[in-house]
Amino acid sequence: MRLSRRRIATNGVELEVTDAGTPGDPVVVLVHGFPESSHSWRHQVEPLVDAGYRVIVPDQRGYGTSSAPRDVGAYRTDHLCADLVGLLDDAGADDALFVGHDWGALVVWDLARLHPDRVRGLVNVSVPYTPWPAPPTDLFRAMSGDRFFYMLYFQPVGPAEAELETDVANTMRLTLWGGSGEMFGPPPDPLPPMEGTGFLDAITRGEPIPEGLPSWINADEFAVYVAQFTTSGFFGPLSWYRNLDADFEITKRLAVPAMPTAFIGGTRDGVIAGRPESVEAMATMLPDFRGTVMIEGAGHWTQQEAPAAFNAALLDLLARVT
Repeated sequence: MRLSRRRIATNGVELEVTDAGTPGDPVVVLVHGFPESSHSWRHQVEPLVDAGYRVIVPDQRGYGTSSAPRDVGAYRTDHLCADLVGLLDDAGADDALFVGHDWGALVVWDLARLHPDRVRGLVNVSVPYTPWPAPPTDLFRAMSGDRFFYMLYFQPVGPAEAELETDVANTMRLTLWGGSGEMFGPPPDPLPPMEGTGFLDAITRGEPIPEGLPSWINADEFAVYVAQFTTSGFFGPLSWYRNLDADFEITKRLAVPAMPTAFIGGTRDGVIAGRPESVEAMATMLPDFRGTVMIEGAGHWTQQEAPAAFNAALLDLLARVT
């Protein structure tokens, strides 16, 4: 398998990118979420290349050793989408199939609306298409009141960085456990207060965390994440959240994605387990929706927790949206 790791200049930044497969084959771009990197797609690259795709997997801006601007506004969705368009230009591809997970899914939903001519089809993971009816932080405040909600906690610059960067290995271990299907359960009732609660306090729902790592990631794989976030810090990744309201203003009048779309989720993913209607709604909301696959027992880290089932679903859905 031809595979290279190279640095690509795009849209005024440089991104570290895995580029695998044969130039000229249909392009699939795998777009990671938070707190992840291209490493989160490690189980997907070879099966996709074997299926006849050229696979492009960036560490997005703010992550790993990719460019990490120190301006919050540099992480708006229009900039993140333009970064991905630049990767297609570098590959000489008019368009591509996009697969986004978590924040990567949000970016790909926006990309399909901002640059529809560059998106042949998409398969998003964990985060369904759900247009905001109002600025997101207003909705979050109305929903949570004085109770903790992590996206609001992430808004001020400084406190979240200080918490997450104090011990990167601990941050990553708790975060991976907290979103894993192995730790899935109902949120505490009541939720902890916003005042005095940190992300790591809340993410585990007050439950004891097992020793070691979840079963689906080994020590070497985990060490890659620790090294990447030790290098990058968390300002860039957190600043994606700080642009939620700006992103809403950019996209609120755009048409829904019209190209073929599909979705993969995990039955133990806390992002969607409590609101199955958001997944079901895509079948009527999106004009060319090609189907949903729910992976039994998988949590939020869907493609890492159940790679065999995920890859089978992904290859099937990519064929449907091509």
